[in-house]
Amino acid sequence: MSALLERAGISARALDLADRVEDFVRDVVVPFEKDPRRTSHGPTDEMVMELKDLARKAGVLTPHILADGDHLTQRETAAVLIRSGLSPLGPLACNTAAPDEGNMYLLGKVGSPELKARFLDPMVRGEKRSAFLMTEPAADNGAGSDPSMMLTTCHPDGNHWVINGRKTYITGADGAGVGIVMAKSDQGACMFLVDLPDPAIRIERVMDTIDSSMPGGHAVISIENLRVPADQMLGQSGEGFRYAQVRLSPARLSHCMRWLGACVRANEIAGDYANRRMAFGKPLVDHEGVGFMLAENLIDLKQAELMTYWCADVLDTGVLGTVESSMAKVAVSEALMRVADRCVQMMGGQGVTADTIVEQVFREIRAFRIYDGPTEVHKWSLAKKVKRDWKKAQQG
Repeated sequence: MSALLERAGISARALDLADRVEDFVRDVVVPFEKDPRRTSHGPTDEMVMELKDLARKAGVLTPHILADGDHLTQRETAAVLIRSGLSPLGPLACNTAAPDEGNMYLLGKVGSPELKARFLDPMVRGEKRSAFLMTEPAADNGAGSDPSMMLTTCHPDGNHWVINGRKTYITGADGAGVGIVMAKSDQGACMFLVDLPDPAIRIERVMDTIDSSMPGGHAVISIENLRVPADQMLGQSGEGFRYAQVRLSPARLSHCMRWLGACVRANEIAGDYANRRMAFGKPLVDHEGVGFMLAENLIDLKQAELMTYWCADVLDTGVLGTVESSMAKVAVSEALMRVADRCVQMMGGQGVTADTIVEQVFREIRAFRIYDGPTEVHKWSLAKKVKRDWKKAQQG
């Protein structure tokens, strides 16, 4: 998969790592796609740990975080995460999956040495999964795309904080060993690190959802009088939203990287099918309708790649990149939805079966258009920027 675009600005070490990740995913991980331990709520933890053990032996576990704790650049990370995404199981095996990858990034940026040793290091080693507890049930009119609506509360009590509330769509909570909990104090949003499971954090249910790639599924959670030591707060009271942005901008882009890899593979499968399948006296690829869909896929995949690396370059400058990550999230998720849809269409009845990963990739990409903010919310945010810039120009 190495391309000229990818090689620009990437060290030989990172390119070699990306190549090794691709070889591992294609040769070792892909055969697990038929494993019966893949459930509707994600692969079992037994299966995930087996895959991580194989990645550890191959030297590609948590490849984006180096042995000294340093992180690859975002451009280098893109090269690696795109390759890990060539199978829906690849990010789990390589420990580059959401929400762990984003949580590791956040803790690496803002965690104290003590918090890193206790919470981050086991995640980097692939020993613990994590969950990010921010979104709240719509039925409660809690925080979703608008985090200012947060209802979960926290208040100090001696050298502890006490947290109460409900959360929903919490990916991987069932089976997680680390939790990042967001709550609202009198000063504003706060973020806490907690050990999981905890009797004060109860899983009400794991929902049945359209996607099935993430271990533990997506849970509805009740938090009742959770006591957290004060030194397990990230930063200070009221800084939670700022830290959330540190996590969310790169995390949006990481989704683009992983699912770009998945759609590259889906397109490979659909292209192979179109070249082999005969209809009306010739291969499907020779029928203009199918050939044009393959051509359109190449265009959308290249545009998604360009947008992903462009946003990575912006993040590598050290700026927050909120606007750029919103643009990338919209452009890439919508482009990949078109790619996945065409792959299903080209394969006809075969495309809606579980005989290949094409059907799963289609479902997962549909959910990706909602992860970390639906397309419409990002467009609305970008439109507000247009208005702000216009007002500034009028005043200047």
